[in-house]
Amino acid sequence: MRGRKDEEFQQGGVDSLATNYKFADDEEFDDDGKPKRTGTVWTASAHIITAIIGSGVLSLAWGTAQLGWIGGIATLVIFSIITGYTSNLLADCYRSPDPVTGKRNHTYMEEVRANLGRLNCIACGTVQYANLTGMVIGYTITASISMVAVHKSNCFHEKGHAVSCMFSSNPYMIGLGLFEVFLSQIPNFHQLTWLSSVAAVMSFGYSLIGIGLAIAKIASGDGGRTTLTGIEVGVDVTSADKTWRMFRALGDIAFAYSFSQVLVEIQDTLKSDPPENKVMKKASTISVFTTTSFYMMCGCLGYAAFGNSAPGNMLTGFGFYEPFWLVDIANIFIVIHLVGAYQVFAQPVYHKLESWASENWPNSTFVNKEYPIKIGSKVVFTYNMLRLIWRTIFVILVTTLAMAMPFFNDILAFLGSLGFWPLTVYFPVRMYIAKNKIKRRSMKWCMLQLLNLLCFLVSLAAAVGSIQGVSQSLGSSKPFQFKV
Repeated sequence: MRGRKDEEFQQGGVDSLATNYKFADDEEFDDDGKPKRTGTVWTASAHIITAIIGSGVLSLAWGTAQLGWIGGIATLVIFSIITGYTSNLLADCYRSPDPVTGKRNHTYMEEVRANLGRLNCIACGTVQYANLTGMVIGYTITASISMVAVHKSNCFHEKGHAVSCMFSSNPYMIGLGLFEVFLSQIPNFHQLTWLSSVAAVMSFGYSLIGIGLAIAKIASGDGGRTTLTGIEVGVDVTSADKTWRMFRALGDIAFAYSFSQVLVEIQDTLKSDPPENKVMKKASTISVFTTTSFYMMCGCLGYAAFGNSAPGNMLTGFGFYEPFWLVDIANIFIVIHLVGAYQVFAQPVYHKLESWASENWPNSTFVNKEYPIKIGSKVVFTYNMLRLIWRTIFVILVTTLAMAMPFFNDILAFLGSLGFWPLTVYFPVRMYIAKNKIKRRSMKWCMLQLLNLLCFLVSLAAAVGSIQGVSQSLGSSKPFQFKV
């Protein structure tokens, strides 16, 4: 009886929520009675690129410097292949049992439950929502650092590069939080496409600026010293520091490709014809190829420009000071992109509580009643009280935590190390094996398990490196008093 209720919760809550978000003049329904989906390969690609390419792309020069030409390039290529492959496995699990005609699974948790059972579903949900919340907090911090970087850039331009230009990031976090309160009222992924499209364009913008500045630095003959194996023990760092940095760089590159936390929710926006799994595979391929191209350029050209002393971020770390106006534009692009990425990662968290509330209180006006906002006779937006209050509280909590823990990027690396292996590799592989009934100890089974093991070891190494970074940050940072 309990299992049946849980099953109804997973399906019914999403059904009610989807119905509530339908505009009053939309009478079209999908193949399973839900509001018509309009997503295409291009809208899905925009969502994925927004989720994958974060400002972390500008730290890939640092990551390449830790691993060197051989290790850096090999790691970028290997993890692009792994992510592309496992995202295809996950795409085939959207419908069960048949990938084309089966019942839709609207969330990652539903996919895991349909293929692996309740306990795996709970484990998946715990990791997924902790990871998503961590990403949102990390984006709040990173966006505020880019805002401060604009302030610092103008300060350096006016007073010289030797001046100490330090500013608190708290006012910028508060301002960002207020803006995100308004954007959080966008009901769902279906209406988030325009924001993802703008964010994706911004990610290309600041990546190209970083690449252009790196090329200019190389062309001027002022490039740094590079080596095949990266930073050198005894010259740049100690052997212990080299090990820690390699662990963190390996993890940073692996997590830079991770978008599995939101892949199923993105796939749930696609039209049912052509089949969602085929469209999603195409969107994943386009996105991973595009992302890898930018990652390779940013990582390799950034490393060639700065060598083994590459900064943690080419723009906010002031690898470049001039032209200051171009650095300012790039940082503004970063902020706009992260504003959109914030909502992409927050949407599954919002919907989880809202679908739960809709299932438990189906007749509640507070939970389910939609209030239309009209311009003339046309409904342009709808809101309800639960969405207004719950999402505002979530944004306030995220902003407060970001100000209290300005070193959260190190904690985010730890959360990422815990989330990469289970969400990007373990669950997709396990579901693929279960769905296709692959025989134990067959060649394919062994290869999939080997992939599983190798990615687990990468996550473990990255977790160890991030814990070391967190311990250092705890000793040097004070809550609510962070300056950059």
